[in-house]
Amino acid sequence: MDKGKLSVIIPSRGEQFMPQTVEDVFAKAKGPIEVWVVLDGYWPTVWPKERANLMYIHRGAPQGMRSAINSGVSVARGEFLLKCDAHCAFDEGFDVKLLADMEDDWVVVPRRKRLDAANWCIQDVGKPDIDYMYLSYPDDPQDFGGPGLNGKVWDSKNKDLTLKEVLIDDIASCQGSAWFMHRDYFYSLELMDEEHYGTFWNECQEIFLKAWLSGGRCVVNKKTWYAHLHKGKTYGRGYHLASEELTKGATFTKNWIYNRAWAKQTRPFSWFVEKFSPMPTWPGDWKEQLYGSDGEPWSK
Repeated sequence: MDKGKLSVIIPSRGEQFMPQTVEDVFAKAKGPIEVWVVLDGYWPTVWPKERANLMYIHRGAPQGMRSAINSGVSVARGEFLLKCDAHCAFDEGFDVKLLADMEDDWVVVPRRKRLDAANWCIQDVGKPDIDYMYLSYPDDPQDFGGPGLNGKVWDSKNKDLTLKEVLIDDIASCQGSAWFMHRDYFYSLELMDEEHYGTFWNECQEIFLKAWLSGGRCVVNKKTWYAHLHKGKTYGRGYHLASEELTKGATFTKNWIYNRAWAKQTRPFSWFVEKFSPMPTWPGDWKEQLYGSDGEPWSK
């Protein structure tokens, strides 16, 4: 392990903007870094500039995002990890800014902006940057994978001017398109668990609930940012979200509600909900609805 070095892991499945993402990472980083791009079942038609600290892992057939992340981490030599999607741009000096506010048991997410990939610049859509997300109450049948603990943008917090002054703040969820942590902490949290969560879905739920409910901390660092492309119909998805994979991830994630998702859990799920209460969509009687008259099943 190289002390102080950042390993950037970029899982990529048919990504049009992977070369631009890689070039942006190298252009904006100020400290020692290496980049591992996992080419999950494809060869790009355009390649980034060759560099000694740019490496590739190629798979002849796609195996999924979780597996791609694990492959990149397994060969990473840096003390710290940054996973990002293959369609992101970064702030100048993002790496040293993230490292400046970091603890061993933290998961850190930069402020998220919106990327205009065609012009490779920040896109102004008249909405605030995204610092805060929450986990929804699991009763919406229209959610991907069925009713679940799904990440939603927390509009009222993102618009709260007083919170703009809080530069490091606790967060309940994130999109999953970029996150930063100590490599040792990645292994301590036993990420990414493909057996239980599937190949793709509920990446952030796995990370955040494992961290928060085993005594760690998840924060947004507003001193730096990244810009993420919302692909939509214009660019389409790289990773196909099969319905059975969505259902598998959403179904297993709900085991956290009943404190039976992970053996290293030390805090009950109710602690998490109460910490971030009131979260939108959560009713006042959520405990009674979820646990009934017997209360939450928790014993340690």
